[in-house]
Amino acid sequence: MADLDVLNAIIAPEAEAMGLALVRVAFFGGESDPTLQVMAERPETRQLTIDDCADLSRRISVQLDALEEAGKDPINQAYRLEVSSPGIDRPLTRPADFADWAGHEAKIALKEKRDGRQRFSGLLIGIEDDVVTIQDKEEREHKLPFDAIDTAKLVLTDKLIAATVPLSAEGADEMEEEGQD
Repeated sequence: MADLDVLNAIIAPEAEAMGLALVRVAFFGGESDPTLQVMAERPETRQLTIDDCADLSRRISVQLDALEEAGKDPINQAYRLEVSSPGIDRPLTRPADFADWAGHEAKIALKEKRDGRQRFSGLLIGIEDDVVTIQDKEEREHKLPFDAIDTAKLVLTDKLIAATVPLSAEGADEMEEEGQD
């Protein structure tokens, strides 16, 4: 398994150099399909273009290849590099995510049970003093320390889709055929 702190230290400067915010670095898939997953976004749009993905992937690959050649490879097995946008039903990984997406539905899983529960879903109220508040369907509020959260993500709803501004599709309907005037 790879050390995520080491990978973050390698990948974050590459994302920042492109003006991107790093959303998540994860390593999963075990022995059968090991994958280094990198999610990033442009802070102004909260999205990533295909060109951004390709450029960031190349930058990360150059850094990881150089470390491998120097005998300092942070990943000791073959793996697949996956660079993507966090998507609409994005993971919530940073404290700012819980503030930015307040008012939307979310699912949160804790590292350990708290008050007999490990999973919570409902309306994300926000975060204050590193404590995330989520309101369940019975309108009970649950206060969860940020550090106790294992995973969190938005739930795809009509409200979330409406709140997500798509990247420009200008020119998408135009098709240029080779050899035509």
